[in-house]
Amino acid sequence: MKFGVVVFPGSNCDHDACHAVGTVLHQPVEFLWHGTEDLAGCDAIILPGGFAFGDYLRTGAIARFSPVMRSIERFARQGGLVLGICNGFQILLEAGLLPGAMLRNQGLRFLCRYVHVRVETTNTPFTCAARSGQVLKIPIAHMEGNYFCDGRMLAELERNDQVVLRYTTPAGEIDEAANPNGALAAIAGICNRERNVFGMMPHPERAVETPLGSADGLVIFKSMLNSLEQSAGNDAEAKVSAPA
Repeated sequence: MKFGVVVFPGSNCDHDACHAVGTVLHQPVEFLWHGTEDLAGCDAIILPGGFAFGDYLRTGAIARFSPVMRSIERFARQGGLVLGICNGFQILLEAGLLPGAMLRNQGLRFLCRYVHVRVETTNTPFTCAARSGQVLKIPIAHMEGNYFCDGRMLAELERNDQVVLRYTTPAGEIDEAANPNGALAAIAGICNRERNVFGMMPHPERAVETPLGSADGLVIFKSMLNSLEQSAGNDAEAKVSAPA
């Protein structure tokens, strides 16, 4: 399965994402420059963390208009898997591929440390290899990770099981002190209604090997791979069983 990692001017976690997929998971991976509209036959797209276009105007506001995003929007509408990490999540919000917006961290300070997030649902291609309620130790590194939406949208997210990750204590409990940025309802990651687009503020690509302090982030990439392989198997089975 081939993964594509988009590179914007200012991306700084593109190589980390490439390492997670190519070196750790041993899957084909290719960098996609933001100026291209060719997704190079990729089966899944990753928008990495960083500071696309220097975060001018606001995070993701300029990157949203990069030519590659037109192709990614079409790819997502066709059911392709799209993972946005940190700045990638912010870009997905600006592009309207996910609902809501990012505000500055509640304490108005850049945060860079490990946090704990609880898997709220395994009914996504990004968490299908996890356990419901599983607590993952994954680092954050952001200034604007305070997720916000209005009450109606929050109710819709909850009703449609679109809240994928929440900040918690190591024991998996919701606690104000465990919410690093003040995100609404302790939301650390959400998916779209179709469940093929996922944005998360923590950096799973920085937690794929135990010498890094945690390998918990690997479950996100393994889930994507498992989902892609299952989908490919289903497609092959359907072709074999189709009448001549």
